[in-house]
Amino acid sequence: MNKVILADSQAIFRAGTAKVLAMDEDLRIIAQCTDLDRMMHAVTTFPGSIVVFAASLRPDMARLKTLLEASNSRGIVIAENTEAASSYLQQGFRGVVFRNVTGQALVECVRRVAAGDTWAPPQLQIPDSPEEDMVGTRVRDRLTPKEMRIVALIVQGCKNREIALRLKTTEQVIKNYLRSIYDKTGVSDRLELALFTIHHRVLAQAAAEVGSKLEAEMQQAPAISTGSPALAQS
Repeated sequence: MNKVILADSQAIFRAGTAKVLAMDEDLRIIAQCTDLDRMMHAVTTFPGSIVVFAASLRPDMARLKTLLEASNSRGIVIAENTEAASSYLQQGFRGVVFRNVTGQALVECVRRVAAGDTWAPPQLQIPDSPEEDMVGTRVRDRLTPKEMRIVALIVQGCKNREIALRLKTTEQVIKNYLRSIYDKTGVSDRLELALFTIHHRVLAQAAAEVGSKLEAEMQQAPAISTGSPALAQS
């Protein structure tokens, strides 16, 4: 049984990764960490583990590498889709996957690293071109601006109530929009929606851009009122 520590601040992606890895009988997730401090504590507490962690947590890579070696553990980096995997391999980490990794490839990566091998994604430095992602392009073009904002917040791990507050509408309106989004993407729930978005580069890029704009709006806007949100225009 191979012990796995999973560390990622993106709740939806972390949940999806845990769900995929838990289906393998040889893998056991012993810790799920939402931030860097918890991850470092888990590495110390559970030696001999496979540590699957998001590069977005921004650890001190040299310190983490030393800690992994001291605890007889191995690290697998979850890189953003726009990053080059080679830099992490050069730093001595045993495996790298992108956020748009398939479940099968993720499990194979963990198995290979657990066996003492090194895993590099096939698209090491050259990601698929947007033109090749016809499904992502088609879905992106079908989603309305309001729906894309909801998708962006879903990927960030926001619940319906938080999305409603952010978009100044009601939870029921968000639920109505989600039904439409599910129909257009062919998924059945918010976890599948987040993973679908991450796995399609064009859609993931569009969601990231919208998410950045929403964050900028939040920083510029005054604090959100705790009163009942008003219905927003579609």
